[in-house]
Amino acid sequence: MSGHSKFANIKHKKEKNDAAKGKIFTMIGREIAVAVKEGGPDPANNFKLAQVIAKAKANNMPNDTIDRGIKKAAGDGNSVNYETATYEGYGPSGTAIIVKCLTDNKNRTAANVRNAFSKGQGSIGTQGCVSYMFDEKGQIIIDKEECDLDADDLMMIALDAGAEDFSDEEDSYEITTAPEDFDVVHKALEEQGIPMASAEVTMIPQTYVTLTDEADITNIGRILDFLDDDDDVQEVYHNWEEA
Repeated sequence: MSGHSKFANIKHKKEKNDAAKGKIFTMIGREIAVAVKEGGPDPANNFKLAQVIAKAKANNMPNDTIDRGIKKAAGDGNSVNYETATYEGYGPSGTAIIVKCLTDNKNRTAANVRNAFSKGQGSIGTQGCVSYMFDEKGQIIIDKEECDLDADDLMMIALDAGAEDFSDEEDSYEITTAPEDFDVVHKALEEQGIPMASAEVTMIPQTYVTLTDEADITNIGRILDFLDDDDDVQEVYHNWEEA
């Protein structure tokens, strides 16, 4: 993990998201609804819901908004049924991109995702064509400016709770866990009052690609912007490392 800090990218996203926080909350609300329908309203017995709640808190979603979303999903049998859909493909110079969606119309979503790739000279591939290049991990990122603990103390809390790795980056600490240990580690940090800039189960690239051609950089930016603007797209993972 060391040497590939994603905190700058998260800060960039947070700044961008502050202007569109409503959209972020809507997306997470959709994830809460799906998690509740699949596994019930109790996060203690619903691993997926616990993950989504951690993500919601890291995005500063108020607790009462989270609770309302859970109650609504648990009691509303007539709400829109969202399906998960995952697309994999290639951006410029073989960069790998995974797109995870929640949709009520898979045909519309597939067409929109395909269009986003084509706008940036990319292409959709078959299921599994790039996911083997990523590892599913719990990832918690802590802004050094927001954390009063020193690195050693923070590392011991994380490792004692079951984290796999702790990385001391330039402006952040990055903690990685196995997906099944994410909730326990997150709760241990939460109990210590440690603020988290990001907390989620994510897909981490095994290797990164740096693009040097300006056209390639423009094109991958175009793909990511189109995907970001699509309401059906929940998460986009890629192995492009911005220089």
